[in-house]
Amino acid sequence: MTDWALILGGSSGIGAACAERLAQNGVNIYGLYLRKRKDDIESLKNKLSNYGVEVVYKKANASNDDSRLEIIDELKSKGDIRIKMLIHSIAFGTLKKMIGRNDFLNKKNIEMTLDTMCNNIIYWTQDLFRADLLKKGSHILSMTSAGGHKNWESYGAISIAKAGLESACRQLSLELAPHSIAVNSIQAGVTKTDALKKIPGNEIMIKNAINNNPHKRLTQPSDIADFIEILLSYESSWMTGNIIRVDGGEDITG
Repeated sequence: MTDWALILGGSSGIGAACAERLAQNGVNIYGLYLRKRKDDIESLKNKLSNYGVEVVYKKANASNDDSRLEIIDELKSKGDIRIKMLIHSIAFGTLKKMIGRNDFLNKKNIEMTLDTMCNNIIYWTQDLFRADLLKKGSHILSMTSAGGHKNWESYGAISIAKAGLESACRQLSLELAPHSIAVNSIQAGVTKTDALKKIPGNEIMIKNAINNNPHKRLTQPSDIADFIEILLSYESSWMTGNIIRVDGGEDITG
C-alpha cells in the first residue's frame, strides 16, 4: 500500500509548504489548484518530483461535483493506495461587509464561501470514504483560523465558514472514529501568504498579530508544515475532533 496526500489548495502558501514537506518524507502528492500559472505549477511539480515521489497537480474547482468524482476515480486507478492525509487548505471566500448601502454580502457570496471553505470537506470525505481510499491511520485536516471565533471587518462570510468548518470536522471525527480515521482542524496564526495580502486592513491585522504573538513574528507556512510532518508518523486516531493551534501562542494573548 502506498501513501498519498490529497491537498485541496496545494499550489501556494500553506498547501504548497505541506506538499513539499510530505514529499520529502516519501508521500506521493495530488494537489488541486485553480488560478496558479502553468509555469509556476510545472516548477512546483519538478521541485516535488526531485524527492522521488509521484506528483500530480490538477487544475480543478474543488467545489465541482464532477471534478471531485473524476479525481477520486483517478486515485482509485492507482491501485492499492491510502490517502494518508486529506488537507483542506482553500483560501477563497468573499471579503465584503454584511451591512452597506451598495457593495455588501449577498446570498450568492455567502453560499459560495460556505461551499468552498466549509461544505467541501464533507463531500470530499464522503466520496473518499466510499471509494475505500480513507483507511486506518488516515488523517483529515482542515485549515481554520482565529476567524472561527473572532471577527474582523469584511471577514464575516469567512468567519461563518470557519466556524462551520470546525463544527463539520468535529462531526466527521465522531463518525470516522470507529474506522480509526482522525479528523482535526489546524488553527494557524496570521500567516504570511498571498491570501493575507487580499484581506482589507491586513496591515493592521499583521501589526496586531506580531504584537500579540510571544514570538513577535507572523506564522510561516513552514510552521504548519513542521506540524504536518509530526502527524505523518502518527498512525493512531486517538487525537481527533480537535482545533489544534499552531500559532506560536498568538491566540492566547490576542
